Amino acid sequence: MPSGPLPNASLFFYLWLRACLVEECPDIVPIEADLCNCDDTRVKLEKLDVLDGLVNNAGIDGHDYTALECPREYLCKLLDNNLLSAINCSQVVAKKMKEAKLKGSIVNISSVAGTASFSNGLPYHVSKAGKDMATKQFALELGPHGIRMNSVNPALVRTPMMQDLIGKGLPVESLVAERCPMGRILEVHEVVDPILYLLSDHSSMVTRQTHVVDGGILSNITVKI
Repeated sequence: MPSGPLPNASLFFYLWLRACLVEECPDIVPIEADLCNCDDTRVKLEKLDVLDGLVNNAGIDGHDYTALECPREYLCKLLDNNLLSAINCSQVVAKKMKEAKLKGSIVNISSVAGTASFSNGLPYHVSKAGKDMATKQFALELGPHGIRMNSVNPALVRTPMMQDLIGKGLPVESLVAERCPMGRILEVHEVVDPILYLLSDHSSMVTRQTHVVDGGILSNITVKI
């Protein structure tokens, strides 16, 4: 479910991905919603049968202003997209799980940006740090009902958006490779696999965790010398 109006490139990718999902699994029923519209999203989620899994993956980047100059509207936009939409969806889905006495798992897609800061990233970092705290709070309160919540916190991932930035000549890949002990940025499947693990019964006693997937970047306090 997309969050807010999509630019042309992102809209094309979203439509392509949706078509691929339906082709791979015809039982999939895509639902379109502006996740920043909490009331509309709740109405659409309430109409669904109870789910046993949820992945909160909607989000946008936000590194356009310094901390001193970041306008309130921009900060609110990032919080709506990256944090409040996940809380809203989790509330609806988890409540239905609880009422149905169904054990389930919720995974928030967060970021290493919830722990480490980068220039001009106040709203993005606050949204991701908030998401990690929301993960812990939901896990605490839902655990007695057999409902788990965890977050996956990747570093830079080779998504279409990131590949577009690399194609425009930004030295993103080389900068990450220079600072990452593993020497490269993440591939999408390296984030997907931990999500599948956290959704499955293989992680039946794993909850409240921030699962960092960063190739060791957070452990590196200096560039190569």
